[in-house]
Amino acid sequence: MDASSTPYRTAGGISVRRRTTPCDPASLTDLVAAVEHRRGGVLSSGMEYPGRYSRWHLGYIDPCLEVAARGRRVTATALNERGRVLLPVIAHALREHAPATVGGTADGVVEVEIPEPEGFFTEEQRSRQPSVFSALRSIVALFFADEDPHLGLYGAFGYDLAFQFEPIEQVLERDPADRDLVLHLPDAVIVRDRKRETCYRYTYEFTVPADYTNTASDTAADASTDGLPRTTEDTPAVVAAEVPPQPEPGSYARIVAEAKERFVRGDLFEVVPGHRTYGVCESPARFYEHLRERNPAPFEFFFNLGEGEYLVGASPEMFVRVSGKPGQGQRVETCPISGTIKRGADALGDAENIRELLSSAKEESELTMCTDVDRNDKSRVCEPGSVRVIGRRQIEMYSRLIHTVDHIEGTLRPEFDALDAFLTHMWAVTVTGAPKTWAMRFIEQHESTPRRWYGGAVGVIGFDGSMNTGLTLRTAHIANGVATVRVGATLLYDSDPDAEERETFLKARALLETLALDDEARNGTAAADRAAAEVDEPTRAEGPAGAGMKVLLVDHEDSFVNTLADYVRRHGAEVTTVRHGFDPALLDELAPDLVVLSPGPGLPVDFHTDRLLDELDRRGLPVFGVCLGLQAMVEHADGELLTLDEPVHGKPGRVRVTGGELLDGLGEDAAFTGARYHSTYTTPDRVKNYAVTAVVEDGPEPVVMAIEDPHARRWAVQFHPESILTAAVGEGIIERLLRMVR
Repeated sequence: MDASSTPYRTAGGISVRRRTTPCDPASLTDLVAAVEHRRGGVLSSGMEYPGRYSRWHLGYIDPCLEVAARGRRVTATALNERGRVLLPVIAHALREHAPATVGGTADGVVEVEIPEPEGFFTEEQRSRQPSVFSALRSIVALFFADEDPHLGLYGAFGYDLAFQFEPIEQVLERDPADRDLVLHLPDAVIVRDRKRETCYRYTYEFTVPADYTNTASDTAADASTDGLPRTTEDTPAVVAAEVPPQPEPGSYARIVAEAKERFVRGDLFEVVPGHRTYGVCESPARFYEHLRERNPAPFEFFFNLGEGEYLVGASPEMFVRVSGKPGQGQRVETCPISGTIKRGADALGDAENIRELLSSAKEESELTMCTDVDRNDKSRVCEPGSVRVIGRRQIEMYSRLIHTVDHIEGTLRPEFDALDAFLTHMWAVTVTGAPKTWAMRFIEQHESTPRRWYGGAVGVIGFDGSMNTGLTLRTAHIANGVATVRVGATLLYDSDPDAEERETFLKARALLETLALDDEARNGTAAADRAAAEVDEPTRAEGPAGAGMKVLLVDHEDSFVNTLADYVRRHGAEVTTVRHGFDPALLDELAPDLVVLSPGPGLPVDFHTDRLLDELDRRGLPVFGVCLGLQAMVEHADGELLTLDEPVHGKPGRVRVTGGELLDGLGEDAAFTGARYHSTYTTPDRVKNYAVTAVVEDGPEPVVMAIEDPHARRWAVQFHPESILTAAVGEGIIERLLRMVR
């Protein structure tokens, strides 16, 4: 096929001419070798999963521009003369958010400090508060053109970016020179589709209108990249160095033991702390090629980030993928992985291990919690009712490990974009834990060093409004000839400290063995059921149950609150979500028809729930509590709370209905399955001023699962109606609640 040329104009008025040329797939191999010495990146997928992953390979070298962030400071750097042509456009986008503090377009560098957020943000608005992503959103807006799927910003997103979205006290010492974000704007990209057996090189020329030059001259002309060279300066050479000592045996097991204490108190449901292992790496390019060959994965990548930093990885997990035309029902996808077992010696051994993995209640609980949190993350930005599990406990097999994986999708609401979807998932529960905020605090307090790139993401922000990212897992961060491989394990109350430590080393093995092989050379499933429980469509009478209602959802730093909000929105109610501790005057300003007290970690006293309930009593507002919300209402009414001998997190319970209106008629024989995420509980004899309407009877005394006082318009449940384990009845409970409040 001959070369073709396609002209188009971006939303910001930049003229683009894209030239498409067939090329030899071997050119990608040459490109990999070159990325070792110059800024660039290579992304590939070595696995085929129908409906989820396809095999592709792309790469670029000598990007014309780099956008980096250190904390809230964003720096745009022109890497060659072509970048200088585009820099005024990038500078224009950055200056929408703050004045330039260093350099200018003539110097090839523009730097701004994004201000801290001011004022009040509801949970629905939090992804739009000022952050480095505000600057990225402005850059995308200027380059936006929905006809080009390949032009965009490629690179890496560091773990600390989450702290701009989720305020968490940092206790680990950070190097101010460390970068939290490095994105490249390439003007030549090679794309190979291994399924269609095609390979093309896309090259770009840009013409920037004189309006962006900020000159007062009447004779200012448009600037063009035509005829300018594409090369950039070489990066520092990689020199092998002596590696630090490996982790002390038992050090990770001690963290597991500390986490188990937090599970007992109810501060955490699960948590994913990590630790570091090390290897020598003299050639990141060779390491990448060997890793792809030995450990194919859905997200294989190799980035030269400049300043002596490289990322090489074979990540098994999608982070956030957004596809479709902006504002027209874009699809948001994630594939949380949790549940791990080693490969067998052969196919028969694999089958035995898969059976063991699928039979493990602990491994199922891990994935259940991850999926519940992920559904919650989507519900913040997706259309009500669109978030659904389309693959449940599916088997994915890697060179050393077998995993169980869920596949979840939602439809992005038109007022949100791909960056909103990315932010609301930050970071994945599979690398943090649940509740996410409290898990990230535990990680900050118990890991020995900042995570840097681990637990973040790599991928591309497309100028067509799309986004495709993978989690930075099974990744080596290479600097000064040392490859640092960080690994973790998903911890629950059931976790065995020694077994979890062994799992971390098993996960690191594929990378460390590949590094060791390279060093030696230098020196002479059977599928799991994918059926997810579907929510039965409730009988609708008299229009949507929540039509015309305003609901205030109080978030106790929980990881399921947005799914609750989604369930309420599905029935037509308007939902505003706010963090606990807000000014009570907001109750008068919003005048809600119903206040929902969310679940959360810890105890009611941690959130001063008595103060809020006093304010709600004074205003006579209806209240519905979930989990911690029930506990708060029981304690506020002078009831007594207890602590289970063993917490139940992400596990089903058989809920027996004993009376009341809210749960009337649910389940056969007045019983149904409900999701339990708690260590704090109460018993019927310890509840005062409420009728106990449901219990679980799996211990020495019944555990209260629901209470109500219909005259005071107070209802609460201990189980989680928004969990997939309660899918058969959960949405129906919310609909019935809204009708009762009306």
